[in-house]
Amino acid sequence: MESTVSTVLPEVAKTVAQMSFSWYDYLLFSIMLGLSVLIGIYFGCFGTKQSSANEYLMGGKKMKVLPIAVSLVASHVSGVTLLAVPADIYRYGAGYWLFVLSVAMITPCTMFIYLPVFYKLQITSTYEYLERRFDSTNRLFASFLFTLGLFLYLPIVIYIPALAFSAATGISVYYITPLVCGVCIFYTTLGGLKAVVWTDTLQFTITTGAIITVAVIGIKSGGGFAEILATASKGHRLDIFDFNPDPTLRDSFWIVTFGIGAFWLSIFGVHQSCVQKFMSVSTLREARLSVIYFAIGITIVSSFSVFIGLIMYARYEKCDPFTIGSVQKNDQLLPYYIMDVTSHIPGLSGLFIAGIFCAALSTLSASLNCLAGTLYEDFVLKITGPIKDDKKAAVILKFIVVVTGVACTALVYVVERLGGLLPLVVSLGGVTFGPSLGMFTLGVLFPKASSKGTLYGTIIGLLFSGWITLMAQYYKSQGMIVDVPKPISTEGCLANITMLPLVTHSDFGFSNLTDLNYDNLTTHRYDEMDIRDVENKPFFLFRVSYYYFSLMGTAATIIFGLLFSYLLKNDDPPVHRDLLSPVIYFMLPNEKVLAEKNQDYYHLDKALHLVTINSEKEDKIA
Repeated sequence: MESTVSTVLPEVAKTVAQMSFSWYDYLLFSIMLGLSVLIGIYFGCFGTKQSSANEYLMGGKKMKVLPIAVSLVASHVSGVTLLAVPADIYRYGAGYWLFVLSVAMITPCTMFIYLPVFYKLQITSTYEYLERRFDSTNRLFASFLFTLGLFLYLPIVIYIPALAFSAATGISVYYITPLVCGVCIFYTTLGGLKAVVWTDTLQFTITTGAIITVAVIGIKSGGGFAEILATASKGHRLDIFDFNPDPTLRDSFWIVTFGIGAFWLSIFGVHQSCVQKFMSVSTLREARLSVIYFAIGITIVSSFSVFIGLIMYARYEKCDPFTIGSVQKNDQLLPYYIMDVTSHIPGLSGLFIAGIFCAALSTLSASLNCLAGTLYEDFVLKITGPIKDDKKAAVILKFIVVVTGVACTALVYVVERLGGLLPLVVSLGGVTFGPSLGMFTLGVLFPKASSKGTLYGTIIGLLFSGWITLMAQYYKSQGMIVDVPKPISTEGCLANITMLPLVTHSDFGFSNLTDLNYDNLTTHRYDEMDIRDVENKPFFLFRVSYYYFSLMGTAATIIFGLLFSYLLKNDDPPVHRDLLSPVIYFMLPNEKVLAEKNQDYYHLDKALHLVTINSEKEDKIA
């Protein structure tokens, strides 16, 4: 073994020395950041200034369908998607690809159940709906969930690409994060939604270019499309149609389809970052087209990520980097692969890193923009009262963007010490998205749902999903719940050892030559473990797949919300049909009576809203 290693050390050392950013890479990365800054300056300082809250948050409702759809896709394809999904496919199989079935189901749900209600009411914040439908307490609680979720998620979005850039350049994460996030905060603050949409379009183009380039090179190095699929099939990576109903499996047809479906419905249907952009077009028809284009785009990007995972498996089929210690975490595998196969092409590594950063920047900018809208509508205005001066409102919104952006950037230094970034993202998403979706579903589909019942049901849903998530993570840390990988092998590692330690930057977790664990270079193929044989198994609910966390939170919220609505005294005024989804109009036997009972209440509210709008118009004319 030692003689084999000694003969390859000089060649590997030479390869490692060459594995750093060239001036081509730095140029590509700098151009991307520079163009983002220029877009923000253009929309913020010249003929298209964001001089009002409506302009800043909604783009004046004059945005076009295609840029909105591209912006939606770009803002929901983060570094987590680009790094974590391919690595997950490599290790656990392509079951995630069933996500496309989920998208096919949730797209019409969004178009015909939730979107018509929001568009008819013409609201800036989705949580404004909860106040009209229920009360201000429900609205504030939902806004709190949204804000908390973003503050916990965005630092992770920032940290992963910063880690990748640090690995490629040797520059510390502590220097990279403030610089790049500062650029994002700058153009989001100056340009508002229009800058976000057009920078998202630019960044999505770069991200798409990086993904396609990686796929093309991977297909070529893997012997062709058919050969890659054959290798993946042989390695059980394409065993995705498992109809076993057991919810404790890591993934199956039912778990992925319905579990991810609930997770993404909470994003498509009611999440502020999506609804805000759907509302920025001129008509409901264009808003629905935006939903369709968004669904198509996110499906294509996710499919590419899945296929890249299969490409990586085809390359490392007989020499698993995890087993030999070259990488320690899932989200390290794709950068490792890129540095492996593209180091001889000048600028390509820079394109890939720029693509990852573009994905993170677009997610960050879109989230900062809609977070500013939520905090402004649901917290600032509650304290200050209505702000008639549009310029003052825009200044406040920009100040919120700066403060929240700096806070998220600072939290990166906390996140890097937490570990387990991907499980953290999925778990937190399930905890907050499930109850939020339950609240809105109670509002639009259940006329009998009351304010008190919905609030209590949402609190129970949050506690329930949080309890399950916390205990599941605890048992995983104790080794009592194990995600079972597909078969892996190291039988070809000795013949290919020169390709393994290509990236050695310690911040990224890649091993140096001296750190390679040669004792693990075995020639047998690992068999799947069966965690159901472990004695003293945790309680059933703690072993349920984390894909189900959002669905469980939604179900608990709806069930307990309806239960409390029927048990507690309902002091709410009758619900107007405009606050309900059109899909249930036929279920209302006394629809006309329902509308007439509260016409005074509803018409007064609507009249006051129109008076406010007319007053603002008169102030502008004056």
